Amino acid sequence: MNDTTTPLSYSDVEQAAARIEGAAHRTPVLTSRTADAMAGAQLFFKAENYQRMGAFKFRGAYNAISKFSEAQRQAGVLTFSSGNHAQAIALSAKLAGIKAAIIMPKDAPELKVRATQGYGGEVIFYDRYTENREEIGARLARERGMTLIPPYDHPDVIAGQGTAAKELFDEVGELDILLVPLGGGGLLAGCALAASKLSPNCTVIGVEPEAGNDGQQSLRSGQIVDIGVPQTIADGAQTSHLGQHNFAVIKKLVSDIVTVSDAQLVETMKFFAERMKMIVEPTGCLAAAAAMHGVVPVAGKKVGILISGGNVDLARFSKLVSA
Repeated sequence: MNDTTTPLSYSDVEQAAARIEGAAHRTPVLTSRTADAMAGAQLFFKAENYQRMGAFKFRGAYNAISKFSEAQRQAGVLTFSSGNHAQAIALSAKLAGIKAAIIMPKDAPELKVRATQGYGGEVIFYDRYTENREEIGARLARERGMTLIPPYDHPDVIAGQGTAAKELFDEVGELDILLVPLGGGGLLAGCALAASKLSPNCTVIGVEPEAGNDGQQSLRSGQIVDIGVPQTIADGAQTSHLGQHNFAVIKKLVSDIVTVSDAQLVETMKFFAERMKMIVEPTGCLAAAAAMHGVVPVAGKKVGILISGGNVDLARFSKLVSA
């Protein structure tokens, strides 16, 4: 594989933080004595479920669009996403006063489709099991002259996502371990960049669903591994491969990638709802599940946990937690 990536550093995250200030929420860092007792550690939850449009994705989308030239603004923005990046692009485009078209899978959560349309985005459906969203995106970008901002494999998106970890370190100081949900790798790569500067001795670990461990395979083999679309309740992590920009950072700065089961995600959703009084989507529970179910040894450590989002249909949430 040829390395066509753009070198990224902490300064990119710092610049992104300045761009999104005043537009993105500075989300709370939450603690729970019950969670600490379960894990035998000091846990700090960065609650991106309270971010605008309900997920960390707003950070990267807003950062990327804020760098558009006037010609790019006139033509508009295009992306593909299962939901959260779709909403993030649609909302960021609305705030910027530009057009947005979003390619979404036909089986995307209805809540995320409605929200994307509610922000003014044009939704174009495709079949994620028989069609290639990258190919569709490239074709539409050519036809319409729009700028394609993919959900994770883009330097400005990665830098924007890293601002979540920057805020966490700014608030709680250095950490022993940082656990980050992993789908395509934008959040993990960005957070690793922030950790490398603000908490250089911190061990950064990505957490994937068991069914979609392409990132784990990639890190251990030293090259991007492409798998089939994983069957998991963590719809935000149903990616089949990491991005090249992301992987360049991950293989350099991430210590390990672990997996958790769907059952562990459900238990973590229940914990957040019952004990911390908040709704977190399955993908948003990945990092917390790894700490609270002993997948990563955290005893006696100061641990940062990224909660990536809270966009889950209430009927689906109820069905999952009551099963």
